[in-house]
Amino acid sequence: MEFMATFVDSKYGAVVCILIGSLSVAFSDVVVDSMVVERARGESQAISGSLQSLCWGSSAFGGIVSSYFSGSLVDAYGVRFVFGITALLPMITSAVAVLVKEQHVPGPTRGQNVLLANPSFLESSRENIIQLWNAVREPNVFLPTVFIFLWQATPQSDSAVFYFTTNKLGFTPEFLGRVKLVTSVASLVGVGLYNGFLKRVPLRKIFLATTIIGTAFGMTQVLLVTGLNRQLGISDEWFAIGDSLILTVLGQVSFMPVLVLAAKLCPEGMEATLFATLMSISNGGSVVGGLLGAVLTQVFGVTKDKFDNLSSLIILCNLSSLLPLPLLGLLPEDDSGIVSNEDVDIEMKSN
Repeated sequence: MEFMATFVDSKYGAVVCILIGSLSVAFSDVVVDSMVVERARGESQAISGSLQSLCWGSSAFGGIVSSYFSGSLVDAYGVRFVFGITALLPMITSAVAVLVKEQHVPGPTRGQNVLLANPSFLESSRENIIQLWNAVREPNVFLPTVFIFLWQATPQSDSAVFYFTTNKLGFTPEFLGRVKLVTSVASLVGVGLYNGFLKRVPLRKIFLATTIIGTAFGMTQVLLVTGLNRQLGISDEWFAIGDSLILTVLGQVSFMPVLVLAAKLCPEGMEATLFATLMSISNGGSVVGGLLGAVLTQVFGVTKDKFDNLSSLIILCNLSSLLPLPLLGLLPEDDSGIVSNEDVDIEMKSN
């Protein structure tokens, strides 16, 4: 981010910096995920849900703080100034890392090459890959993973709607920052809703209900595209805020079971690797959904300046999200009804 704030002045340089920054975040994210999975292993769905709610609630709170200032700072001081501020945040994360208690694992001394210190490094790496593959091949892991991928891989119309709101409706960066603030608050609300009322509900029921309700509310974007919201006396800005609020709450509620399920599937000793693999597959499904959405956007002739068929695109993408529902049987049976006294104690501590 520091380079984005100072030296970068081309799209290729920006891509390289964003790639490096994303890799750095990915490494730290895998470590944090492994810690959460280790803590949640062997616990009920309710306890695992509480831990995930704590993590994602903290993330949503950080999103609220950043969103509150992002749009106005960009308008007032420019993009490079904002990049410079955000470059300081990873340094704060590094400082907090010293507070994490961990058990020391003997390894090569500092400055010593890992391959030279451990001649069997490549062999152990190969064995770990085989172990990971064997774990993923297990039906109780593979089948839910297939469902998660297909659930995420349905076409998306987000990019087309974004161009419509910016190029057609004229939403400014400051207003989009406010929308981001609202969605961050909505994420926190979604996490709280799941942690308070839904963490003991079977996963299949949550996926079924949130998908159907999300599809119905996703159709409301058609009102914004066609201008019917103005005929109802609702401005484009307020309608966009309300629509984003509801859809984000539903999206967060439906995503929390994915995290809980992925944490439950990870065997001991492979927490970080398998959880990262499952999340990569989930993100891969989102990428496929984005690509399918881009293909449909081109088929419907929707461009950054032409939105005649955007309503049809939104309707089709929303209806396609119902396609994975017949595969809900791939998900494991629920075990959240059994909660011991020790679980309740752990839940109180995590909250």
